[in-house]
Amino acid sequence: MPHRTGWLVPEEEDGVRRRSAAALHPPGGRGASPRATASWYGDEAWHDGTKTTIRAENEVEAHREANNYKFGFRKWMGNVTERPIEVQSDIDKELHSDLSTVRLQEGSPVTCGNIFYVIFFGWWISLIYFLICPVMFLTVVGGVYGKLCWKMGCYFLWPFGKSIEKAGNVMKTALAKAPRCDIIHEDRDLDDNKDQSRAKDSSPLMASSVEIPVPEPPARRISRHWCHPGTYVWLLSGYPVLVLVHFLACVISWLLVFTIPVAKLSARTVTTVLLMAPDDILISKLDKTLSCETRVVLCCNKAMNIHYYKYTVQGINIFALNLLPLVITSLVIGYTDNDHVYFSAETKFATAITAIIPLSYFIGMGIASISAQSNFAVGAVVNATFGSITEMTFYITGLLQGHKAATKCYEEIVKAALTGTLLGCILFIPGICMIIGGIKHREQRFNSRSAGVSSALLFISIGGVFAPTLFSKTFGNLVCESCTSVPGNTSVPFICKDCHYDSSQTDPQLILSHIEPLVYTIAVLLPAAYLIGLIFTLKTHSHIYDIHISDIQGGPAHGQYQQEALSPRLSAAGPLLAADSCINASAVASRRAGTGDPVVHWPRWRALAVLITATVLMACCADLSIENIEPMLTHSTISQYFIGVTLLAMVPELPEIVNGIQFALQNNISLSLEVGSCIAVQVCMIQIPLLILFNAFYDVGFVLLFSDIHLWASIFSVILGNYIFMDGKCDYFQGTALVVVYLILMALYFFAPSPRSCPST
Repeated sequence: MPHRTGWLVPEEEDGVRRRSAAALHPPGGRGASPRATASWYGDEAWHDGTKTTIRAENEVEAHREANNYKFGFRKWMGNVTERPIEVQSDIDKELHSDLSTVRLQEGSPVTCGNIFYVIFFGWWISLIYFLICPVMFLTVVGGVYGKLCWKMGCYFLWPFGKSIEKAGNVMKTALAKAPRCDIIHEDRDLDDNKDQSRAKDSSPLMASSVEIPVPEPPARRISRHWCHPGTYVWLLSGYPVLVLVHFLACVISWLLVFTIPVAKLSARTVTTVLLMAPDDILISKLDKTLSCETRVVLCCNKAMNIHYYKYTVQGINIFALNLLPLVITSLVIGYTDNDHVYFSAETKFATAITAIIPLSYFIGMGIASISAQSNFAVGAVVNATFGSITEMTFYITGLLQGHKAATKCYEEIVKAALTGTLLGCILFIPGICMIIGGIKHREQRFNSRSAGVSSALLFISIGGVFAPTLFSKTFGNLVCESCTSVPGNTSVPFICKDCHYDSSQTDPQLILSHIEPLVYTIAVLLPAAYLIGLIFTLKTHSHIYDIHISDIQGGPAHGQYQQEALSPRLSAAGPLLAADSCINASAVASRRAGTGDPVVHWPRWRALAVLITATVLMACCADLSIENIEPMLTHSTISQYFIGVTLLAMVPELPEIVNGIQFALQNNISLSLEVGSCIAVQVCMIQIPLLILFNAFYDVGFVLLFSDIHLWASIFSVILGNYIFMDGKCDYFQGTALVVVYLILMALYFFAPSPRSCPST
C-alpha cells in the first residue's frame, strides 16, 4: 500500500487478513480518503514488527535503495541513474527545461525573483545591447543588427511573459499530452446497444492516443544571412562583446544556484538567438489563452526558482559542482605559495577545508554507484575501504605532521577530531534530522530493532575505544605540575595545580607491558565485532530490515529482492490511481518500458576513477589543512580542542548531514538515524584500528589514551542517544534535546584550556 512519501512504503508483517474490524476502519471513519488510509496504515506498520517495501524505477535504483538499509553501507539519497521524463514531477521537468517550451503560467509575472533579475542582471545587460546598437548602425552594413540589439535590449530588460520565435515558423508544435478520460470498469454489464456504442467510442481513448492530422510544414528555406557582409561585421565586433557579457551573467547566476534560469537564458541567447538571421527573430508577448505547450526558440517566465537546490548535472548536485573550482584553487595556492607571500596560512586552511566538502560528496556518490551496480561482497568492500577515506586522510596527515614537528599537539588534535565525529554522529546528525522531520511530519516512527543493533554496536565501540584510557586511570599515577604548602603549619591545606594521570612519566614500562598489548587486542576485537554485526544483520537476522522491492508502478520486483504480495484493495498501484487520476494506456506502456533499460550516470569504471581521483585530492587538501592550521593553534585564543571537534570533525561530514535531512523530509527517519550510527560505528571499529595498525608499522607516537573531557562526553552521548531511540518514535522535541546537549558539549570544548602539549597564547 502506498505511503504518502511515494518512495518507502511500510507494510504490516501479517497483512490485512489479521486486522481486527476496528483496524480496518482507521480514525476518520469509512469516508476517509484512500491517501489518508494509506498514511494511517503506514504509521501503524512502523509501530509493530514491519517490513519495508521500496519502490524503485529500475534494478540499479532497487540495489541502491536496498543498500541504504544494509548495515555498514553508507546511505545515499540521490539517484545513480537518469530518471525517465515520464516519471519526473512537474518541478523536475521545469528545473531541467532548456527554456524552449511555452507553458501555461498562472498568476502575474511580477514576482520577487523577476524584480531581483531586473535589479542585478537586466539593466546592465540591456545597457550593453543599447550601447552596441548605434555602433552597428555606424557600420552601415550592420544596421540590421543594430535593430536586433535594440529589440534584444528591450527584451532583456523584462523578458518575462515574452517569447522569441523564428518568424518563418507559423506553426507551433504541440507537445504530446495524455488525454483526459473516464475510468471504465471491466466488470460493468452493457445491457443495450447504446451502452455498447458508448463503450466503443471511449475505448480508443483508453487504448491509444488519438491521431490528429497535422499539415506538413512549408519547405525549409536556406538562410542567406551568412553570405551578407554585415554578418561578419557583427561576428567580429558586436557578438564577442555580448558573449563576454552573457558569460559573466551566466557565471554569476549559476553560482547563485537559485538564479540558474538566468544562466540558461544567457547561454541559449549566445548559442542560438544571436546566431540567427536578424529578420528571423520575432519577439512577441505570450498568449494568455494558450491551452497547450508549444515549442519556441526562447521563453523564460521565472528568473528564480527555490527548488534549484536539488538541481543536478549528470547526477551531481549543483552545490557540489559549484565547489569543484575551489579544489583546484586550494591546491594551486597551497603548493605554489609556500612562503605565504600572496595568501596567508589562514586563507589556505579555509580554502582547503572547504574543498573537502565536494570531494566527500564525490566519494559518497562513487561508493553508491559502484555498490548499486555490484553484488553484496563488492559493495561491502568498497564501503569499508573508501567509506573511511574522508576521515582517515585527516587523521594520518595530522599524525605525520606531528611526528615531523616532534610535538604531541597534532596527536591531541586528531583525538579531538575522532571524538568530535562521534559526538556529531550520535547527537547532532540525529538531532537536526529529528527537528526538521518532526516539524514537517509531527511524529516519525522508525524500526526500533534495527536501531537497537546500531546502539549495541555503539556501546561496544565506545567501550573498546576508551578501555585503555580507563585502564591508565586505574593503574597510572596522579601527576601534578605544582604543589604548595606552608612548612610547619598543618592547618593550611596542601594545594596542587594541573593534576592529571600520566603513566608515561611515572612508570614507562606500564605502556609497553600492559597498555600496548591491550590496544592491539582491542584493534583485533573491534573489527571482529563489526564483522559479526554484518553477518547478524545481513545473513542470519536479515528479517530485522525485511526489505522488499517493487517498481514505481507497483509492478514486479527488481533483481534478487522479493516482490510484495498485497491484496487488491491495498495494491501499490490500484486504489490511488483509480481514485485520483486516469492514465492513458500508451503512456503507462512507455513508462514501464523506460524502466527496463536504465541509463547509469556513472558506470563502474567511471565511478572507480572518480573515487581514486577524489581520494588523492582529498589527501592533498587534508595535507594543506593540517600544514596551515599551525597559526590557528599558536596564535588563536580558541581552544585547540574546539578546533578539532568542530572544523576537522564535522566539515567532511556535511554531505552526510544533507543526506540525513533529505531522508527526514521524506518521512524516512530510520535512514536519517542510520546515517550517523553508520559513521560512528565505522570510526570506532574500522578507522581507529587502522590508525593503530598504521602506528605499528610506522611509529608516529599514537597511543589510544584520551583526555577526561573526551571520555565522559562520549559516554554521556551514547547513553543519551540510546535513551532517545528506545521507543521507536521521535519528534522535534527529542531532536532539540540532542542538539542542545551537543551545543552544551561544544561550549564546554570552546572554553576548555588547550592541551598541555599545544602552544597557547
